[in-house]
Amino acid sequence: MKQGNIGVTTENIFPVIKKFLYSDHEIFIREIVSNAVDATQKLKTLAGKGDFKGEMGDLKIRVSIDKDAKTITVSDNGIGMTAEEIEKYINQIAFSGANDFLDKYKDDANAIIGHFGLGFYSSFMVSKQVDIITKSYQDAPAVKWSCDGSPSFTLEETEKAERGTDIVMHIDDDCKEFLEKDKLEGLLRKYCHFLPVPVAFGKKTEWKDGKQVDTDEDNIINNVEPLWTKKPADLKDEDYKEFYRHLFPMADEPLFWIHLNVDYPFNLTGILYFPKIKNNLDIQRNKIQLYCNQVFVTDAVEGIVPEFLTLLHGVIDSPDIPLNVSRSYLQSDANVKKISGYITKKVNDRLASIFKNEREDFEKKWDDIKIFIHYGLLTEEDYFDKAKAYFLLKDTEGKHYTLDEYQALIKDQQTNKDGQLVYLYANDPDAQYTYIDAAKQKGYNVLLMDGQLDAPLVGMLERKLEKTTFTRVDADVIDRLIQKEETQRDKLEAERSDKLSIVFRSQMPKKGEEGKASLWGGLEGADFNVEAQALGEDQLPVMMTQSEYMRRMKEMARLQPGMAFYGEMPDMYNIILNTDSPLIREVLEDCEKQTAEALKPIEAELRGLNARQAVLRQEQDKKKPEEITQEEKDDLKKCGEDIRAEQQKRDDVLKGYAEKNDRVHQLIDLALLQNGLLKGEALTRFVKRSVEMIK
Repeated sequence: MKQGNIGVTTENIFPVIKKFLYSDHEIFIREIVSNAVDATQKLKTLAGKGDFKGEMGDLKIRVSIDKDAKTITVSDNGIGMTAEEIEKYINQIAFSGANDFLDKYKDDANAIIGHFGLGFYSSFMVSKQVDIITKSYQDAPAVKWSCDGSPSFTLEETEKAERGTDIVMHIDDDCKEFLEKDKLEGLLRKYCHFLPVPVAFGKKTEWKDGKQVDTDEDNIINNVEPLWTKKPADLKDEDYKEFYRHLFPMADEPLFWIHLNVDYPFNLTGILYFPKIKNNLDIQRNKIQLYCNQVFVTDAVEGIVPEFLTLLHGVIDSPDIPLNVSRSYLQSDANVKKISGYITKKVNDRLASIFKNEREDFEKKWDDIKIFIHYGLLTEEDYFDKAKAYFLLKDTEGKHYTLDEYQALIKDQQTNKDGQLVYLYANDPDAQYTYIDAAKQKGYNVLLMDGQLDAPLVGMLERKLEKTTFTRVDADVIDRLIQKEETQRDKLEAERSDKLSIVFRSQMPKKGEEGKASLWGGLEGADFNVEAQALGEDQLPVMMTQSEYMRRMKEMARLQPGMAFYGEMPDMYNIILNTDSPLIREVLEDCEKQTAEALKPIEAELRGLNARQAVLRQEQDKKKPEEITQEEKDDLKKCGEDIRAEQQKRDDVLKGYAEKNDRVHQLIDLALLQNGLLKGEALTRFVKRSVEMIK
């Protein structure tokens, strides 16, 4: 028996492994089984070259648990090792500058393992002792190597009937969860599910005499020939769908897929699926599994796959990406960048091909596909130029258009007086039906933009498309959505228009009015601007619109934390009173009749005060500021205060009228109801008032 110390240039490698690699300790099973696969594959290679002429035998890798002995054993029938090879590959972990490197990468377990080839030593993350019992395919005695987690080891000859290696891990008390069958099988399926050599873990079970019992058949936990290793020409659609169901049992059927297969200038195989996305981006991430020669590496593929394609599902396999890959490696490696570019190109080519050759099918799947494309447009600066050939806009009639097709469709009707092309859109066709219908009556087309990324997408498209603006169809009355050089309708004189606006404005909820706030159930924080405008007798008497800019900013605030300021700002609505409507004219005429006596002295006083204010300003405008006396300043100030006092008296009279006028309340509530804003007590009052009015 030989005793000695492992050749390390740092004082003790094992505390480093225990401390720095602990967060990744479950990968020990991947490393040990992968070594067994390598040993088996090497034997196959030697046999293929004629360097090994013996019987291959059963080349399965076997993993077993002995709970009484507290051991996990991984056995293979590969090439095995001689005592000299143990000395070379196990005992000599000699590396320069170890302490500096370990200090630099102490938080990156994968970097340490990958740099020093410590795959075997990952077993000490969970073991208090590890034994290697091995017999080489060459004519050499079997040997046993043992180490208890210190630099000292023993190496002695032993008895072993068959060629190959057994790694026996004596599991630490603080890692005893790995001795549970379900736990270990879960890790084997995670890391070894597609290894190219069969991995047996116990026996298959069957239900017999009221309980599960073992059969004589090995429980093979892996698929040695996963679909991505086969030629696309040999596969059918059902093969791809079945493999997808195997990978993601609970997922809906994929939309389509891309089979990756390239061997120059790097090696890459895999299958990427376009899944049906529900509504939450984050939940759908990390569904691409990265493999290295069929060994699972990670499902966090940022850096290998462009960010927007992390929404895809599937597998990619590349021997050019190390098994123990680190984030710093992904960020700097040239091959990784080439792979990322290749995957983007393949996805782009696939989408372009489907659109060109199967446009009808592409349009049917657009609602599911668009989230990938929208996400790509928003996260990849140069993706727009690639995607614009198959990027689609869908209108409220369900028709699809490319950007060029849609521009040609609307340029004659939807170009405003400044030469800008106005894209009208809706995000809720039912709630915005009235506005959509008004736009169609004008000959306009309205897009449907109801996706979860459409708010930021609109801004991106406005930047990319020349002389283009997007406006939601309920952002203004129809005549002002696309302003053109048109003759304006006759308007009410300013005084009557102001009076009408005051009547309705006085009945809108205002901040600080607690009674009215509770009545309106949530609208007390909104700002309302009321204005009168001639819209035509065929239009509604009252319409409500929302500021396009503020609404868009608030939508963006929900997606981007940095814009939270806009999310805290009040909602802003415009109430448009259609002075061409007989109902509005009746309200105005009734108001003037009912308030004439009370307003007559107030309006007379206001006319006198306004005239006096004009004279005072005219006189002061003729003088330099330093020539104006304090008395003159006080006169002008006093006149302004008197005007505001009289205006308040006028507003109070009009408010008193409005408070008793059910028609005013009914018209306001109809506008709110149309926009889904009438709720709670206000809705109940509206219903009761409606019943009373139709009796």
